[in-house]
Amino acid sequence: METQLELARKGIVTEQMKRAAEKEVYSAEQIRDGIAKGYIVLPNNPSRPTQSCVAIGTGLRTKVNASIGTSSDICDVDLEVRKAKAAEEEGADTLMELSAGGDLDEIRREVLAASGLPVGNVPLYQAFCEAARKYRDPNKMDPEALFDLIEKQLADGLSFMAIHCGINLHSLERLRKQGYRYGGLVSKGGTFMVSWMENNNRENPLYEQFDRVCALMKKYDAVLSLGNGIRAGAIHDSHDRAQMAEMIINCELSELGRNMGCQMMVEGPGHVPLDEIEGNIMLEKRMSGGAPYYVLGPIPADTGAGYDHIVSAIGAAQSARYGADLICYITPAEHLALPNVDDVREGVRVTRLAVRVGDIAKYPERREQEKMAALARRDSKWDDLMGYLMFPDVAKKIRDSRIPAAEETCTMCGDFCANRQGMKIFENVISPEKRYCPKSC
Repeated sequence: METQLELARKGIVTEQMKRAAEKEVYSAEQIRDGIAKGYIVLPNNPSRPTQSCVAIGTGLRTKVNASIGTSSDICDVDLEVRKAKAAEEEGADTLMELSAGGDLDEIRREVLAASGLPVGNVPLYQAFCEAARKYRDPNKMDPEALFDLIEKQLADGLSFMAIHCGINLHSLERLRKQGYRYGGLVSKGGTFMVSWMENNNRENPLYEQFDRVCALMKKYDAVLSLGNGIRAGAIHDSHDRAQMAEMIINCELSELGRNMGCQMMVEGPGHVPLDEIEGNIMLEKRMSGGAPYYVLGPIPADTGAGYDHIVSAIGAAQSARYGADLICYITPAEHLALPNVDDVREGVRVTRLAVRVGDIAKYPERREQEKMAALARRDSKWDDLMGYLMFPDVAKKIRDSRIPAAEETCTMCGDFCANRQGMKIFENVISPEKRYCPKSC
């Protein structure tokens, strides 16, 4: 079976490319060209033909990922299924199933059955969980069992995987020589791989046998997302030598993987102060040859727990603006607890809003909906306005809870409505292009 990348290089526009183009301003041919150049990926494991086709990369709408999954403290399969459905209902583009407690095969398969989104995971979670259960020591994980597990998970229908290939002995030496970190290590998969390497005095098998990883991903035409296992977990660690060592390796591997015909994506941090976000994205794009960049947040401050979805949205808007392609949401529970269904809904909504803000800065020609919303608001066309909003249900609930005396106003201004007064003054001078024309015109 040829991958989307290999077909794109032959000039073939696939059905998946056509379906992905329906949601973009790009044509199917433009998406094919981006895939051929490695600027765009299309996660779509053919064993799940009913999943949505989502293209991720340069020139496209910035996508939002929602992560769910159990822990050793809270393990409820039905809850994870509800979270998966909630993420899809709220408009997430992709889903990551990151369970680390319970029957991991069952949970993954239930989530795949319940969701219509492309689903990804981190295979190291299950590999270390199984080693801990079998040997009472995750450091006894067998590399051969890890590769077998990756194939089993792909056979279930996963369309992308975050695989920590970029951690190696060189990057670990950078951690030692810089005197460790303020925020420590925060990636579960990455940290357990570091522990495995230290305890076994061996190189990371995912780095050592990178061609084998790519061969498995190609077999199922899944996107290899190069995991950020040494990402900064505090803004004071942002762009330290250890993080940069892994980033350089991941960018090199992204090129090698593309040369093998594998769709590649690079993952990024993490915790990054606002003034460093643009530089971070520029470095990834330059060093990887334009590979799609999948960013966690980022979170530009370390003191916002409880509102980290808002802190992250600030970073996400900047990331989208400067060229990140897929943003992993952050929920209000980040750093504090396992998210519940409401946290998932709020996380997706806030992140969608953030990437919208970034996209209208990145693509000024795509601001038509913002203009129509402004005109409908100016002219007090409240029903029309709801049709242009990202979250009309919330807006309508707020307005209906405080009904104004005059229908054309709102209770913020009442009789002193600035727009109503302005229209009286300037009605005769409004240019044709500044007159409101609803979608039905």
